[in-house]
Amino acid sequence: MKSSIHFSVLGFLWLTYSLLTANGQASGLKVGYYRHTCPQAEYIVKKTVSKALEADPTLAAPLIRMHFHDCFVRGCDGSILIDSTPGNRAEKESPANFPSLRGFEVIDEAKRDIESTCPQVVSCADIIAFAARDSAYKAGKINWQVPAGRRDGRISKEEEIIGNLPPPFFNVQQLTDLFAQKGLSQEDMVTLSGAHSIGVSHCSSFRDRLYNFNNTGLQDPTLDAQLARRLRLTCPPADTPDPTVALEPITPTKLDNRYYSQLHRNRGLLTSDQTLLTNPSTRTMVNTNIKSPSIWRNKFGEAMVRMGSIQVSTGSQGEIRRNCRIVL
Repeated sequence: MKSSIHFSVLGFLWLTYSLLTANGQASGLKVGYYRHTCPQAEYIVKKTVSKALEADPTLAAPLIRMHFHDCFVRGCDGSILIDSTPGNRAEKESPANFPSLRGFEVIDEAKRDIESTCPQVVSCADIIAFAARDSAYKAGKINWQVPAGRRDGRISKEEEIIGNLPPPFFNVQQLTDLFAQKGLSQEDMVTLSGAHSIGVSHCSSFRDRLYNFNNTGLQDPTLDAQLARRLRLTCPPADTPDPTVALEPITPTKLDNRYYSQLHRNRGLLTSDQTLLTNPSTRTMVNTNIKSPSIWRNKFGEAMVRMGSIQVSTGSQGEIRRNCRIVL
């Protein structure tokens, strides 16, 4: 009896934490944070993102990914935006971010417009979060309320990418462990992996699957043979050049659940994609996301809120940058 009561209390506390985190409250963030101090902030970001994606729909993927890459290194603090300085190479210089991570100029434009209306009120970290949400809506009609109130960090180091961002060769257990370190569940990991329904990958991220999987000199047997033949036409065996291919070629600019059905055809481009079918738990999640696209869309928004709450600075912590590229 005592153990069942203990379990029930833990279950209640976990449920309460999950609900609070889903709304951003446990981290000190709040929906409508700028309602009185800068009521036009979210509209300005939405307008800027909409204009950018109308000109170049492929920007949706890197703008969503920017939020992920920001939050997984030092928390959601806008450090991904900081430029390198003499003696310090910033996060954006890492091969994991450059040159595939794009859209910094979109954040810059939104920040300039906001600064002209509300000087030094809205953080760059919050602008990234708003831009990710607006990009997801533009690309896939996925929407969620963004809790805000993040403060900007002052440190950005290229070397901190390793060990914080998941590399493309991770297996399902390694992915699960890394997401757990960030306070995210295995289901969050599978849900957020669906962002790979849009965007591109450099050949270097999966070239070994085409030519020398696990140093065997052979193709990865879990990669669809027809897809492999097509990929080899674009991706040479050598490290250079390093072209890009669509992560999901059927609807490469539409954020949808097609990514998951492609896994069942052995067409997950990265090892970290296809590995989701190797574990009974994650396979079940993949199947649910295939059958219920509306459920996946809702889960995606909720997972993005939880991700956007990782290790945030609030209140008097950090700073509010005037220029997202430069620390005050």
